[in-house]
Amino acid sequence: MLSEGSVHGEKGKHPNILFSPWPEGRHLSVSRLRSCPSEGGVDLQGYQLDMQRLSDGPRNDVDFSEILNAIQEMAKDVNILFDELEAVNSPCKDDDSLLHPGNLTSTSDDASRLDAGGEMVREKNKLNGLYFRDGKCRIDYILVYRKSSPQTEKREVFERNIRAEGLQMEKESSLINSDIIFVKLHAPWEVLGRYAEQMNVRMPFRRKIYYLPRRYKFMSRIDKQISRFRRWLPKKPMRLDKETLPDLEENDCYTAPFSQQRIHHFIIHNKDTFFNNATRSRIVHHILQRIKYEEGKNKIGLNRLLTNGSYEAAFPLHEGSYRSKNSIRTHGAVNHRHLLYECWASWGVWYKYQPLDLVRRYFGEKIGLYFAWLGWYTGMLFPAAFIGLFVFLYGVTTLDHCQVSKEVCRATGIIMCPVCDKYCPFMRLSDSCVYAKVTHLFDNGATVFFAVFMAVWATVFLEFWKRRRAVIAYDWDLIDWEEEEEEIRPQFEAKYSKKERMNPISGKPEPYQAFADKCSRLIVSASGIFFMICVVIAAVFGIVIYRVVTVSTFAAFKWALIRNNSQVATTGTAVCINFCIIMLLNVLYEKVALLLTNLEQPRTESEWENSFTLKMFLFQFVNLNSSTFYIAFFLGRFTGHPGAYLRLINRWRLEECHPSGCLIDLCMQMGIIMVLKQTWNNFMELGYPLIQNWWTRRKVRQEHGPERKINFPQWEKDYNLQPMNAYGLFDEYLEMILQFGFTTIFVAAFPLAPLLALLNNIIEIRLDAYKFVTQWRRPLASRAKDIGIWYGILEGIGILSVITNAFVIAITSDFIPRLVYAYKYGPCAGQGEAGQKCMVGYVNASLSVFRISDFENRSEPESDGSEFSGTPLKYCRYRDYRDSPHALVPYGYTLQFWHVLAARLAFIIVFEHLVFCIKHLISYLIPDLPKDLRDRMRREKYLIQEMMYEAELERLQRERKERKKNGKAHHNEWP
Repeated sequence: MLSEGSVHGEKGKHPNILFSPWPEGRHLSVSRLRSCPSEGGVDLQGYQLDMQRLSDGPRNDVDFSEILNAIQEMAKDVNILFDELEAVNSPCKDDDSLLHPGNLTSTSDDASRLDAGGEMVREKNKLNGLYFRDGKCRIDYILVYRKSSPQTEKREVFERNIRAEGLQMEKESSLINSDIIFVKLHAPWEVLGRYAEQMNVRMPFRRKIYYLPRRYKFMSRIDKQISRFRRWLPKKPMRLDKETLPDLEENDCYTAPFSQQRIHHFIIHNKDTFFNNATRSRIVHHILQRIKYEEGKNKIGLNRLLTNGSYEAAFPLHEGSYRSKNSIRTHGAVNHRHLLYECWASWGVWYKYQPLDLVRRYFGEKIGLYFAWLGWYTGMLFPAAFIGLFVFLYGVTTLDHCQVSKEVCRATGIIMCPVCDKYCPFMRLSDSCVYAKVTHLFDNGATVFFAVFMAVWATVFLEFWKRRRAVIAYDWDLIDWEEEEEEIRPQFEAKYSKKERMNPISGKPEPYQAFADKCSRLIVSASGIFFMICVVIAAVFGIVIYRVVTVSTFAAFKWALIRNNSQVATTGTAVCINFCIIMLLNVLYEKVALLLTNLEQPRTESEWENSFTLKMFLFQFVNLNSSTFYIAFFLGRFTGHPGAYLRLINRWRLEECHPSGCLIDLCMQMGIIMVLKQTWNNFMELGYPLIQNWWTRRKVRQEHGPERKINFPQWEKDYNLQPMNAYGLFDEYLEMILQFGFTTIFVAAFPLAPLLALLNNIIEIRLDAYKFVTQWRRPLASRAKDIGIWYGILEGIGILSVITNAFVIAITSDFIPRLVYAYKYGPCAGQGEAGQKCMVGYVNASLSVFRISDFENRSEPESDGSEFSGTPLKYCRYRDYRDSPHALVPYGYTLQFWHVLAARLAFIIVFEHLVFCIKHLISYLIPDLPKDLRDRMRREKYLIQEMMYEAELERLQRERKERKKNGKAHHNEWP
C-alpha cells in the first residue's frame, strides 16, 4: 500500500497527475480512478507511466493491472468525455507546441500548464505583454482611448455592455503617456463557444483519411523516369525546410461548424488552444461590432466609436517580437511571428515558396488567399517574361537585317514636312534613324505571335488559378463557406431595422431594403460614377491640349537638343504630367467611391467591398489608361494632311506621329507610367510606414531614453506600429490588377512589360510580407472563399486585352501596311513571299508628296528649307497614302490606302475570332477542379457521414451503459 507521503512525493515528479491520499488499509479502486476526470486535469500518458513504474515495486494489495486497464479505457474516450473535464493535457500538436521544441514562449503556455508550472511561468507571461496581470488569461483584443476624450459616457456604457457579454477586461496606462489607456479583452471558453456556434466557425473533429487515386501503368512509368531525372537536380532549393515549419494540425482534419451540443465530436486537446489566436480575435471583434454604446438601434458597434473618437485604435496583438538573438536553425522560432519573419518576410528567402498555411493561420484566410494569388501570378509571369524577352532579343538580332530601318537611315534625300505650325523645321527622314531602330525592337515579326500568346496566357492563368484556388479552399476548409453565413452589416441593420422580412435560408426575420429604395440609390451611384469618368476624360483632354501647344514651344526652344527632339520632349513631359494628375485624382476618387458606396447601403461586408472595389477600379483604370488609349488609337489618326489640317477649336493643329511611327510614343507612355507607378507604390507601401515608425521611436528615445523601449509590453509596441489600410487588401489587389492590365492590354506595343512586372512582383511579395509582419499592427483575421470580385475584373481585362492588342497590331503598328506592300506592291508581289527583300522601296511607297506652296498661312514654316540643298524646297513628304498635288483629285486617297484599310479590318476580325476560339477551347478543356481533388471531396463527404454516425452511436451506447450502472436502465432502448 501507498502512504500519503509517498503519494505526494510522486506528485512532485508528475505534477499533472492528481493523487488523493487514502487511509491505511484501504484499497485503491478503479472507480476512484474513473472519478478523477471530474476532479481535475489528468495526464493519461504520465499516469500510465507512473503506474507502470510503481507496478515494478511491491504492490501489496493494489491491483495495478486493473488500474492500467481502466486508464487505457479512459484514454479511448478522452475526446468524447471532454465536457466533463476541466482540462486534458495530452501530447498533441496544438497551437504552440508546433514550434521548435524547447523554445516555447508565452504563446504556448496554456492555462493548464500555468497551474502546474508555478510562479515562474506566470511572471514570464506578465512580462511579455500577451496576458493579463494574473498571467493566465490571454489578451485577445486591445482597445485604446485617451482619458481626455469627451466621449466618456459612451465608452462607459460600451464597456459595461462588454462585461455583460461575458468578456473579461483589464486596463493599463501607457508607459510613455499617462493619458493613453489600453483596454485588454479576454474571451473565456463559454463566450468563445457560444459565439463560435453563432458565427459557424468550423473546427476540426477527425483526422483526414486521404484517398489515393489509382495510377495507370503508363503514368507510373513516367513518374519513375521523372524521379530518376530529379536525382541529378538540386534538392528543391525553393522549398522551405520542413523541420523549421510547424505541422499545422487543422489542415489534416475534417472540420464542421462548431456546436456546443456536439462538442464531444471535436478534437479538443486543450480549451485554451482549441481556438487559435486569430479565431479568438475574430470572435471578439464580432462581439464588439454588435454592442450598444447608447440607446437607439443605430448606436451600436466598435466602428462607430472609432469614427467619433471614443476609441483611438482597436487591434489584436502580435505574438511577440519578430526578432531573436538566437538563430532559428539552432534554437527554433520564438513564436509564429518570428517564424514568419525568418521564413517569409526576410529578403534572404526571396527565391523560396511562401509558407501559405502559416500565413493563413496567423493572418486569416483572406490575407492568405491574397498572397497565394500573388505568388501564383508571379510564377505564371515567368513564361510570359521569357517569351517577351525573346521577342525583344529577336528584334535586336534582326535589327541589322531590317530593310525598313535601313531605308530610313539611308534616306538623306527625303525631306519631311514640319510636324507643327511655323516653328517646326523641315527635317531629313534619316534624322529619325534611331527611332526607327527602337521601333523595330518592339514592332517586328514576332509581335503578332506574342500578342496571341499573351491572350492565351491570360486565359491559362485564370483557369489554372481556379484549380489552384479549389485546392487551397479544400485544404483551408473553405469549400462549404458561403456568403449567406455572413452577418448583416450593423449600418444596414440600423438603417432598415423597421422593415423586416423572413430570410428564406435561415427562416429568421431580418432587415429588408425595399426594391424602389435600392434602385434609386443605385441610379444616384451610377450617375456619380459617370460624372467622375467624365472628369477623367476632361483631364485627358487637357493633356491633349498640352501636347499640341508644347510641340511648337519645344520646336522653338533655344537648346538644340530639345529643339531637334521636340516630339520626344513633348511626349515625355506629357507622360510625367499625366502621372501627377493620376496620383492627385486618386485621392479624390477614393472619397467619392466611399461616399457612393455608403449611399448604396450594401447588406453585407462582402457586398460593400465588392461595390467599393468596382467603383475604385473603374476610376483608377480609366484614369491610368485613358491617355494610353489616346496615344494608341487616336494620336495622328485624324490630323488631316498638309494644307488641310484638322484643328482643335479651330486653333490648335492636332498632333502628328513621329516620322518613324506612333508606336514609339506608346512604348514611352507604357514604360514611364509602369516604372514610375510601381516605384511610387513601393515607396508608399514600405517607405511611409518605415518613416512613421522611425519617427515614433525617435520621439520616444528623446523623451524617455532608449532603455524604455525594452520594457514596453506588447500592446504598447503594437500601438506604435502603423494600422493596416482602412480598406484592407484593396490597395494591394488594385496595384496588381492594374499591373495585370498593363501586362496584357497593350503588350503588343511593349513586350518587356511582363518582365518588368515579374521583377516588381518578386520584390512586392517580400515587401508586403515585411510590411505585414514588422511595420503594421496585426490585422484582424477574416475568412474569404476566393479573391472576390477581382476575378471577374481579371476576366474582363483578359477579354479587353484581345481587342486592344488586335487594334494595336492593326492600327498602331506598321505590321499590316508592310504585309500589304510585300504581297501586293513590292518586288515580290504575286509570288507569295514576304521576306526582307520584298520590302525594298516600302518607305518611299508609304510617304506621300506635298507641294509647299499649298501650305496655309498659319501653317507655313518660317524656314524655306534652303539649308538642305541651297535652294528653297518645292516639295516635302508626309506619312499617308494620298495622290500627288498634280493628280485629278489632289491629295485624294490612293488604292493602296483602301487595301491597307481592308487588310486592317480583316486582321482585327480574324485575330479576335481566332484568339477567342482558342480561349474558349482552353477554358473548356481545363476543368475547374482537379480530378484527384474531386475524388477526395467525394470520399470526405462519405467518411464524414460515417464518422458522425459512429460518434453518435458510441455516445448513445456509453450513456446506455452509464444508465445501467446507475440502475436507471429502460426497456426498448435504441440501440
